[in-house]
Parts: sequence; structure tokens; C-alpha cells
Amino acid sequence: MTDAAIPTFTASIPTRRIRRADARRHHEGKSLLHYLAVSLSASVLVLLLGVAVAVIGLPTVVGGSAMTVLTQSMEPGLPPGTLVVIRPTPVDEIKIGDVITYQIRSGESAVVSHRVTSKTYTDGEPTFMTKGDNNDAVDPEPVRAVQIRGTLWYSLPLLGWVNSLLTGANRAVVLAIVAGGLFLYAAVSVVDAVRERRKKAATTAALADAASDR
Repeated sequence: MTDAAIPTFTASIPTRRIRRADARRHHEGKSLLHYLAVSLSASVLVLLLGVAVAVIGLPTVVGGSAMTVLTQSMEPGLPPGTLVVIRPTPVDEIKIGDVITYQIRSGESAVVSHRVTSKTYTDGEPTFMTKGDNNDAVDPEPVRAVQIRGTLWYSLPLLGWVNSLLTGANRAVVLAIVAGGLFLYAAVSVVDAVRERRKKAATTAALADAASDR
């Protein structure tokens, strides 16, 4: 009696198909991390650019200026550290309830931002009485038109501290950093896009070769 050869089957651990799946998952994982990193860096850059526009760009366009609230006289609306951007306004258009920024003494650099409580004319010249929202009493001296720097255009909480850093020579340095950051981000994005395209092409080619070997 001749024993028949019994065929044996070796359960091969999945090779090509699993390798392709692992390669695809690995590629997708790296792509996800890459896109998250790019998105995060882009968000930070956009935030910095937005701050630069709010603090420097828009005030320059309208001939205004950005200032930092240092006292508590205008709380709760304008607490210390708030960035206030003022723009020139004809005195005839200033009305009760507007927040004006004016020189404490005519010809001097020190200014304050308070709300107009009344408007009167003396010898044809408008004068304004003002008061800090958080103050109990109206400011003692009337404000003349020549003292007024402008009216409040918009305000941004906390960015006043940033504005304090963007004075004088610091402003040119920060602008150069932002511009350099934009250029560097653009260059890195281009390089990353080229690398990603090459990796994707290589992965596609490898999967195609693996499929053709089956």
C-alpha cells in the first residue's frame, strides 16, 4: 500500500496586501500630522499679521494712531491694556457720547481718552466736557477743539500691551520679522508641497508595482 503524499498548506502571513495597507496608513498618518503642523503655523502667522494690521496698518491708512489704555478711568469698557485706535474727526461731527482722545494740556504730548458729556460753543468755538466712565465726577477743565487728537474708532482688549512694544525702532523690527516670517512660511510651504507630491508619487508607484506582482 502506497501512502499518498498529503499536501501541506502553509498559512502565509499576509504580505503584499498588508504591506500595502500598512504603507497607506503610514502615509496617511504622516500626511495628517503634516497638515496639522501647516495649519497651526498658518494660524499663528495669520494671527501675527492680523495684529500688525490692527495696530499699524489700519491706523496709518486713516491717518489715525493706536494708543494703549493705562488707567482704570474708562472701565469696564476700556480697561488697562486695551488698544484704542483713534481717527481724525471734524469737531462739528463730535457728539455727546463719543469717546475722544485729547491733550490734557494744549501743546503737550500727554493725552487721555474720555467720553463727551456735553458740547457747548464759546465765541463760536466748540468746547467739550468729558468724563471717564469709571470716574465719579466730570473732568474739571473743558476740552477745546485744538486739544482733540481724534475719536475712538475701535478697541481691542489686551493688544495695547503689544502696541507698547511696537513703538519707535521696535516697530521697524517687528514689521521686518512679520515680513520675513511670511516669506519663510511661503518658502517652506512650497518645499513641503514638492516633497509631499514626490512622496505621494513614490507611494503610488510602489503600490502599483506591488499590485502588478500579484
